[in-house]
Amino acid sequence: MSTPQQPIDDRKEFGLSSLSINQSTSVLVMIALIFILGIISYLRIPKESAPDVNIPNIFVVTVYPGVAPEDMESLVTQKLEEKINEIAEIKALKSTSTEGVSNINIEFETGIDMTEALQKVREKVDLAKPNLPPAAEEPLVQEINISEFPIMQVNISGQYSLDRLKKIAEDLKDQIETIPSVLEVELAGGLEREIKIDVDLNKLKYYGISFDDVTKAVRNENVTVPGGGIDVGNKKFLVRVPGEFTDTALIENIVVKSNSDQPIYVSDVATVDYGYKDRETYARLDDNPVITLSVKKRLGENIIETAQSVKSIIETAKPSFPATTVVSVTNDQSTEIAEMVSSLENNIISGLILVVLILLFFLGVRNSSFVGIAIPMSMLLSFIILLSLGITMNMIVLFSLILALGMLVDNAIVVVENIYRYVEEGYDNFEAAKKGTGEVAIPIISGTLTTLAAFFPMLFWPGIVGEFMGYLPITLIITLSSSLFVGLVINPVLCALYMTRENEEENKKMSSKGKRSLVIFIGILGILLLILNPLSWALVFVVSALLYFIHVKWMSKVAQRWQEDGLNKVINAYQNTLRWAIIHRSATVGVA
Repeated sequence: MSTPQQPIDDRKEFGLSSLSINQSTSVLVMIALIFILGIISYLRIPKESAPDVNIPNIFVVTVYPGVAPEDMESLVTQKLEEKINEIAEIKALKSTSTEGVSNINIEFETGIDMTEALQKVREKVDLAKPNLPPAAEEPLVQEINISEFPIMQVNISGQYSLDRLKKIAEDLKDQIETIPSVLEVELAGGLEREIKIDVDLNKLKYYGISFDDVTKAVRNENVTVPGGGIDVGNKKFLVRVPGEFTDTALIENIVVKSNSDQPIYVSDVATVDYGYKDRETYARLDDNPVITLSVKKRLGENIIETAQSVKSIIETAKPSFPATTVVSVTNDQSTEIAEMVSSLENNIISGLILVVLILLFFLGVRNSSFVGIAIPMSMLLSFIILLSLGITMNMIVLFSLILALGMLVDNAIVVVENIYRYVEEGYDNFEAAKKGTGEVAIPIISGTLTTLAAFFPMLFWPGIVGEFMGYLPITLIITLSSSLFVGLVINPVLCALYMTRENEEENKKMSSKGKRSLVIFIGILGILLLILNPLSWALVFVVSALLYFIHVKWMSKVAQRWQEDGLNKVINAYQNTLRWAIIHRSATVGVA
């Protein structure tokens, strides 16, 4: 080890960094734990399309078929508004009355407990029901929940009837709902079987019976009657009389009334047909009728894994479908999230390689790696914190991570460069790490805090937009704080253990203990990354090996020539420009 070229001065050290350097073994263990736990956290964090935002709106929808808008306003909407308006927490109350439909939008103050608000609205609607017309349908009270929006739609079509198509869709729906992360599957389109009894009014008048007589006769016959139990020895048997209809002929033979000992059957006054219900939902894709299954996932579940499970069930079920069946997936939100996750991974890898390549010309390949490692270390530490806080990997968090990527190396560059300057002056690695970090600790802490201060007010952004965008400052604060921790704790330890001066063969030799620990660390990291994404990370390792070969054969000579000659020319040109600017202050200010 080289002896210092000058006496060790009493420059102030930073306590946390010095403690970390003195306990370097513990810090190495912590680095390994951060890598392992960070990758596990990254895999376990639920990945969603949109943040789970509490929208303080409740809708009350009432249907009264065939009624004009003016009558809907007076008979339904105003009656409901009178009771609903008694709730104190309401911020705004808006209503729209159209033909046969009353729609009331109730907006509450942000931050209210929506479960409690929903209960209050239902209580007021129940109080208003006696004042509504008897023919009006039951008011529907519902809230907006972003997490319950469909994550994908499965469309089923085929060259056969919609009736048969719906049966296939219902079977597939039951299979998809067995996935634990799926909340429910809604079915749209298709036809549903229904028994229709078309009564002839003229025949009713002829036989002197009413429509209610037919209704009661059918209702009373279509029942299963329990008959109690029969004791036979030591056993007891339950008895029942099944009476539910299984054929339209049974309905036609029901006796409605008897006149002069002559029974009047349903078939005498009506026709019975096993037809279809009036369609309430329609689904079409490429101008062809389809059955659409809208898949909703549970809150906090991984959207990518859920979508993959649904697609796996579809592929498994396809062989059992008729030959002409076509199954297509649309509005798959997992695709967008997968692309954003892939973009994040690519940006992390690209940023790491570019940082190392740029700093290679200033610090050398090994020393530039100390700066490059700040990117994955800061990201993995952020993933651990995000998972512990229950924050999902949604589009806002992913955008924030990509935004913060370029700021993660700022602290590491300053720390590593200053430590390297002390090493060049002849200080021992541990002493250089302590003094180099201590000299810049307060400035980089101040710089990071000023950046965080710019995002901190966004935490108090009010309203629904504030809840939605609040993930941006939270993620940036966590990520930049992690990079500060890496710069003050992890980088100094790695520099103290492995930093060398270029072109000094005696300093390039690493101890057997250091080599062994480095090989173990790289091996564990490589295994974890290959398990995470075998193809991508195998390609990364191949490219890294190729770049290292290029560095040894060609780039190291270019870097050495740059450090010995080119960098000095740039510094001299800067000094001359700065000297001229100081001398010609008026001209400099004028140019500015």
